[in-house]
Formats: sequence, C-alpha cells, structure tokens
Amino acid sequence: MINRRTFLGLGTAAALALTAGCTGGASDDTADQGDFSGDIKGTITVLTNRTDLVSTTLPEYAKKFEAKYPGTKVTFQGVTNYDDDVTTQLSGGDYGDVLMVPNPVAIDQYSQFFEPLGTQDELKAKYRFLSPATYQGKVYALSVGGVAKGFVINKRIWAQAGITAPPKTPEEFLAGLKAIDAKTDAVPYYTNYKDGWPLAEWNTHRAILGDPAINDKFPADANPWQAGKIQYIEDGLLFDIVHNKLSEKDPLTTNWESSKPMIASGKVATMLLGSWAVPQMQAAAKDSGANPADIGFWPFPYQTGGKFHANIDGDKLAAVSKNSKNKATAKAWLDFFVNESGFSTDQQAIPPAIDQPLPKGLQEFTATGVELVETPAAATNAGKEDEIIKQSEIDLKGPIYRQKMVDVARGAAKGDKDSFFADLNKRWSAAQSSVMK
Repeated sequence: MINRRTFLGLGTAAALALTAGCTGGASDDTADQGDFSGDIKGTITVLTNRTDLVSTTLPEYAKKFEAKYPGTKVTFQGVTNYDDDVTTQLSGGDYGDVLMVPNPVAIDQYSQFFEPLGTQDELKAKYRFLSPATYQGKVYALSVGGVAKGFVINKRIWAQAGITAPPKTPEEFLAGLKAIDAKTDAVPYYTNYKDGWPLAEWNTHRAILGDPAINDKFPADANPWQAGKIQYIEDGLLFDIVHNKLSEKDPLTTNWESSKPMIASGKVATMLLGSWAVPQMQAAAKDSGANPADIGFWPFPYQTGGKFHANIDGDKLAAVSKNSKNKATAKAWLDFFVNESGFSTDQQAIPPAIDQPLPKGLQEFTATGVELVETPAAATNAGKEDEIIKQSEIDLKGPIYRQKMVDVARGAAKGDKDSFFADLNKRWSAAQSSVMK
C-alpha cells in the first residue's frame, strides 16, 4: 500500500539531532556547484524510501541508465523507517551516493551533507519545486515529482447526478453533493475523519486565491476565519458538507484503506486529497472490477479572476551525497532519474522538469481551466505561522480542530459555524498579536 506518506516520504520526525560537527566531504563550501568532474563509471548506491519499488521498477530505470553509461552500476538500498534511519546514517557519514533527503534535516544543514547543484537563478528556468531545497541561493536537491491539490471524484456518480464539469463555487459544489444524495445511492463526500491526516488536506488550498505570496501574507491576518478569507472558504465548505448531512453517517468508523474501493466502486463520490491519490483509487477500481476511468480529479470549487487555481508542491527531494566517492556518476544518475527515467510519469506526478508534459490525469485536470500555482514558503514572515499555531493551540496543519469542527457540524458537540469560527479567530488573533508585534 502506498499512500501520500510513502509517496512524499512523510515519516515520523527523527529524535536524533544533527550537529554542526556531522559534516560531509571536503568540498568547497563557497562554490555554487559541487565538483562533479570525472568519468561517469563505477558503482553507486542510492538510498530510497520506496521499498516497494526496490526490486521492481527502480532496477528497470537502472538498466536504462547503465545502457546509457556503459561501465556503471546502480544499486538500491530500500529503507523502511527512512527518516529516522537515514538521519542516523547522515550522522555516521555513510549515506550512499544519492539519497532522498530525510525530513528532519533542516535547510541550513543541507550544505553539510549534500553537494550544491547550482544556484536557484540558474536552475529555475529548468525545474519546478526548487524553493524547499534552496538555501542562501544554492539548490541542494531536486524534487522527484510533484502533486496537485483538489478533489478525487467518481465521475460516473457525479454524471448520474447531472454534473460533468467541476463546480465553480462552494455553493455549486454543495448543490452537486445534494444532487448525488438525491439521485444516487452513493455517499456524496467521505471525510476520513478517523484516520485524521486526510482532514489536514483542507489546509492545502491557499493557491485558490491566485496569490503566490499568500504564505508570507497569511501570518499578518489576525482573523483568517472571517467570511471571504481563506480559512473560512476552506473550513466553511467542510463544515457545510457535514452540516447538510452530505458525508458518511458515522465519521468515527471511517477507514482510509476501505475508502479506496468505496470511491472506486461508486459507493463514495468525493474525497478531498491530492493528485497522488488518483492512481491508488484507479488501482482499487481495477482490483474490485470497477472502471479505473471513473476516477477523476477536480479543482477546489473557487475561482479568482474567473479561473481555477490549484496548489502544487514537490515530492521527496533527491540529493548527491557530499561523502560520495563517485560524484560524477551520482550526479549523472540524479539528472537521469529526474529528467529521463519516467518516474514522475509512472507515478502520475507533476514532472520536476518544466519542459516535460504532465501525465494524462493531470492534463485532464488542467483542461478544466486550472492554473497550477506554487506557493513558496514565507520569507519575510518565515516561521511566524508556526509560532502562531503553537501559541494559539490551533493545529492548522493537522486534524484535531477539524475533527472538532466536524463534530460541531454534525451536532455531536456544542456550537455552530459562527461560534466555532469566532472562537478560532479569537484564539488566533491573540497569538498573532503577540507573534507579529
């Protein structure tokens, strides 16, 4: 089973702290690019979190690389507990030649462990998703693919309800779910409340406002749950879905794995996830004897300037080890994997190389008129949002307050939409005034 946590490498945070003394090789730390000179030959080891692909797909990519560069050999080391184990390997100095960057490694530590690949100014014309791998203007890793944010739907069920194009407003979306409820036997929307993490996906749609600087502006807003603002738009739609009884009857019994065949077969019509989930639902359709073509992907129902906008972000980052003894071949493999292997296409992911076409599923997504938008992390207000989250005790990036919101919306907890959002604004505003003073 591959869920987003595997595809994007979202493991548990390693407890081991990386210290300044855990440095890599003796490369020139002032250079914009590592020394990748030398012949492309010999053996390299690639560390990967994709243990499911180590004996299947990845060796096929390696064969193509070895054919392109005779005299090379690529071996793979699959690591199940990737973030914890590879972070430990970083501290020990032995972490292969090419590796997926463990999540616990802070951006200001990248230069200790990974070779710089060039400057962001040099590489931005060729690659997407550079911001998370860039420190002081240097790029230390490349994304191996990206995902878009939106709704995974069963197109057959939506069509039975008379809807074949994505709704443009929250009101149209709710009307569509009501039509599904009235005209089909499907559950219009499935929250995945119990697993929790899918509820955090409701925090990933800031791009709908069409403003790439939204993450820098967000901490400056003391009341983001006011009508018309981003948190009201996102969370308000979820509240209204549940309050109108358009979701499963008992959210306490939801199950992520079970939800896949449910949407694949048409028992469920809609789930808010990311494009990473589309191939999983299509595989579930195939396994259950349903039609994989029934699975579609639609944008969040909100338009700015008459256009849909969808947030995109990068997958796990891949880097060249600073301790590699074969950096020429390591760099060649990284370039090949990102640009030529076909990995992103096979995963139905957004290719990191700008000149490569989107996979079929995402071509259909953009054909609905969606503009794909990267929303870089805050720069001027870097870290401020996390400070406000901590002080307000509102887990904006997690599921807890949204689970409570669902409980309020379904009548299992006291309050209503206005009172719940007013409380969120009150707590957020108090913390925001302290952090942003």
